[in-house]
Amino acid sequence: MEEILKVENLTKTFKLSKKQQKLERTSSKIKVAVDKLSFSAYKGEIFGLLGPNGAGKTTTLRMLATLIKPDSGDALIDGKSIITQEEEVRRKIGFLTSELKLEDFFTPNYLFNFFGQLHGMEKQVIEERKRNLFSRFGIDKFAEVRFSNLSTGMKQKVSLVVSIVHDPEFIIFDEPTNGLDVLTAKVVTDFLSELKNDGKTIILSTHIFSLIEKLCDRVGIIINGKLAKIDTLENLTKEKGLEEIFFEVYKEVAGEIL
Repeated sequence: MEEILKVENLTKTFKLSKKQQKLERTSSKIKVAVDKLSFSAYKGEIFGLLGPNGAGKTTTLRMLATLIKPDSGDALIDGKSIITQEEEVRRKIGFLTSELKLEDFFTPNYLFNFFGQLHGMEKQVIEERKRNLFSRFGIDKFAEVRFSNLSTGMKQKVSLVVSIVHDPEFIIFDEPTNGLDVLTAKVVTDFLSELKNDGKTIILSTHIFSLIEKLCDRVGIIINGKLAKIDTLENLTKEKGLEEIFFEVYKEVAGEIL
């Protein structure tokens, strides 16, 4: 298998305010969000990071997307370092997160054109890709509607197509179905499967077991910033369901009974 992503000892810490210390129930002024995380992903697979809220999933993906720098460690995406070759990495990836805030005033049509131009795409290529993606997601009927007036599901669809306007080979999705109704969620998950079939490599984070079971080839269970277990979905679920496996690992690592 061709290795597309190599993560080596990624570590990220944040300073805690007194209020955050109280919320975290800790006297420590530092929170280790990601702790020496290492794993790989291969061409044409969907790799899932599974963990509870606060486990370090989003921080990990934000580092891979070059939005924040790690304190230590590195990751190579198609041979490019997220630390020393940020621009090259950004050209190669698509990144979708629920934190992506598109300007309410603009329309899907304008936003798609704008991000296509940011990626240096020719106008004809942008228009062709827009036709395909807008039709695929039913955005064409809302192409000239201001973003603020779109439904939550349609906003997520627009955010999705904008994140992959440049047809990247490596795609990072943070909670791709978060807050979506069942119909919109199915459209998104079906599209992720299509991207995989097209040979794209996808990294996604989620706390939803069924999403991992439906989409992922391999799974990394992340707890308290550490990778507690990693294997193929097939191997993990040979004898037990993914949910049962997760809670066994959680109990072992976190020392908590849920």
